Parts: sequence; structure tokens; C-alpha cells
Amino acid sequence: MDITGKVIVVNPLVTGEGKNGTWRKKEFVIETASDYPKKVCFSLWGDKIDKFSFNVGDEVNVSFELESREGNGRWFTEARAWMIKTTSQSSNQGPIADSSDPGAFEPEETDSLPF
Repeated sequence: MDITGKVIVVNPLVTGEGKNGTWRKKEFVIETASDYPKKVCFSLWGDKIDKFSFNVGDEVNVSFELESREGNGRWFTEARAWMIKTTSQSSNQGPIADSSDPGAFEPEETDSLPF
């Protein structure tokens, strides 16, 4: 599947240790340009993190696959990006919202995933 949008958030790199060794994950969020814009969070894993370069404000086309896992009777779905093409670059390299602005976007707190 493919989707095009503007990068609005790039989260820091997350690493950890698993049964197969060290893993790396980076998440980013794009917002689609339509009458009813949607925000979609994608993840990049392993070597794909180093393969693609983009910043907040860039217009990108993301090719991805969906994967779901079960944990403790609940299902969790992840959108894993496998190809990112930058269609235009923004001169704005800063955050999408100013945290000193009382109307700025505040991410919701979520429960920790069981895996």
C-alpha cells in the first residue's frame, strides 16, 4: 500500500534487546492532504532507518505493509514502512507545534504494549 502526506512528527530512535539480539525502531507520523486529513503513524525497523532521510515538513510517499499481533487477548496493528520517497522538502526543520503555545498539540498517554 502507498500513502502520501506531510511529515508532522519524527520520534527519536528506540533500541532494545530481544531474543535475536539488539533491535532498532524509529516512528514518524504523516498527515494526508485532503478534505478530511488523516494522521498515520509508521515505523521503520533495523537497516531501513539508515536508508531513508526525511524531516518534519517534508512531503513524502510511503510504501508500507500492515501487521497485527496478539498480546494478552488484545490485538495491536502496526504500519511498517518499507520505502519512503521524498516528493518535496521543507525549509522548516523544527517541530510542528510550539510546546509553549497553550493550543499546541499534546500527545495522548497510552498504555504500555505487552511486547
